[in-house]
Amino acid sequence: SKTRHGDRDVEITVPELAPWCGHTPVLVDDIISTARTMIETLRHLNAAGYQQPVCVGVHAVFADDAYDALRAAGAADVVTCDTVAHPSNRISVTDVLVDGLQCLLNRDNSEDARWIG
Repeated sequence: SKTRHGDRDVEITVPELAPWCGHTPVLVDDIISTARTMIETLRHLNAAGYQQPVCVGVHAVFADDAYDALRAAGAADVVTCDTVAHPSNRISVTDVLVDGLQCLLNRDNSEDARWIG
C-alpha cells in the first residue's frame, strides 16, 4: 500500500515477500514523475534480498534527477511507453492510438456502433 505525503514523500508498506523469492520483481506505474514510489519500493525489495527489479512506466515524466535516482536505487532496467519522449522508451503506443483513431473515424452513427479503447 502507498501513502503519499507529498510529491517526494511516499510511504510504502509491502506484504510478506518470502513466497516470491527467486523471481524478478516488476514494478509498474502509470506516471513516473519523481520516481519516489518506485524508489521506496526498491528499498524494501533490496532489504528483503530480491533480485534487481525491472521498472515499467506508461508516462516517462522523470522530473529533475528522478531517472538517475531510480537507476541508482537498484532498478535493473527502466522501460517506458513512448507517450513522453525519453531514452527509456521501448514500448510503442502508436498502433493502439492508430487503431483507436481509425475506429472513431470509421464508425457509423447507429446505436450498434461501439468503440472499445
